[in-house]
Amino acid sequence: MTGQNDDLSLVGEFTSFVTQNSLPTISAAEARRLLLAGSGLLDDPCRRAGPAAVTKIVSQLGFVQIDSIQRIARAHHLILGARLDDYRPAHLEQATFRRRALFEHWTHDAALIPIEWFAHWRPRFERSEARLRRSRWFSHRLGPDADRIVAAVFERITSEGPLRASDFERQANKPATGWWDWTPEKAALEFLWHTGRLAIHGRDRFQKIYDLTERVFPEAHVLESPNEQAHIDWACGSAMDRLGVATPGEVAGFWNAITIAQAATWCHREVAAQRILEVQVESLDGSKPRKAFATTEWKRRVRRAGDAPDRMRLLAPFDPIIRDRKRALRLFNFDYTFEAFVPAKKRKYGYYVLPILEGERFAGRLDSRYERERQKIVVDRVWWEKGVKPTRERKRRLDDALAVLAAQIGAADVQIKHR
Repeated sequence: MTGQNDDLSLVGEFTSFVTQNSLPTISAAEARRLLLAGSGLLDDPCRRAGPAAVTKIVSQLGFVQIDSIQRIARAHHLILGARLDDYRPAHLEQATFRRRALFEHWTHDAALIPIEWFAHWRPRFERSEARLRRSRWFSHRLGPDADRIVAAVFERITSEGPLRASDFERQANKPATGWWDWTPEKAALEFLWHTGRLAIHGRDRFQKIYDLTERVFPEAHVLESPNEQAHIDWACGSAMDRLGVATPGEVAGFWNAITIAQAATWCHREVAAQRILEVQVESLDGSKPRKAFATTEWKRRVRRAGDAPDRMRLLAPFDPIIRDRKRALRLFNFDYTFEAFVPAKKRKYGYYVLPILEGERFAGRLDSRYERERQKIVVDRVWWEKGVKPTRERKRRLDDALAVLAAQIGAADVQIKHR
């Protein structure tokens, strides 16, 4: 029996080897170009800016992550500014709060999302309610009288209209002690937002202003929740469109809306229907090729994508092409860590380091800050990647990229301490 089992094992290994080596191979450069094209970084950044252009970019990306840190500018502005030279924060504000083309909610983090996909957040609302009610956060923040507090907060917004957390009085004997020192009312507002009963009406100095969802998005609010299969089809199909080639884990992780098992089932079903292909993707970091799935027209997409603009761009730490750090290492051979939450003495590069994208590769990174009182961007240090020479032309390109960023955030000057 032992010999028979060994024979079967060898047959299985050989079959796996043959299957692996018979798969179409996508080079790291081709996979990288598919990702860049889906992320809008092969498009001309000199095109006309404005709310409509910003809405189109967010739709192309799928969503744009929101972050509160503004060492230079907030991440959502940096993400959009890397794709549109004449971008200004007012463009995003108009698209979101005047045109209501975008809504704010959660993917893997807080994000702005095209309003046409609002119905696909209804399953998330339902899951969030069940999850939050089971969590320690709910009982700790809201206490034993949670439902009464939630109902009172909801009723007050219903009767008074849009309100901020600061509009709910804090008890005089319990002053605020920090950013995460939430009142029960603040927790109730977040609970009602996460579960879909409230929406973000606007922001006041980045502080959320909440209102009833039916008043903020009357048309989207009446849309019915999709059934499970329709939701999975949307989550996987829209992710694959933007990634071009991906593993089930990467497909599921794009929206963080379904499980990896659901994504894997969808991928194999689509392969059987000849709507996508199973492939292997090469890497630049020395790791073995990985099995993945790609759109059937991936070769045509690569050919049509064209070359990246011959210039430098400064990316946010949460830009879509580096948000997945492992993928960035495989496809770009770019090892990036966000060090804002790393103790200062243990940081390798700096608090808020911006990757430098040159064409289709990362040329370096820089540690910078915006001194708002002096209206000056200060670059404390530039690190060039291995094999990248800081030529005079390359330094000029970096100056140009910093000038674009300065114009976007209203800086009057740029100072580079060490190149």
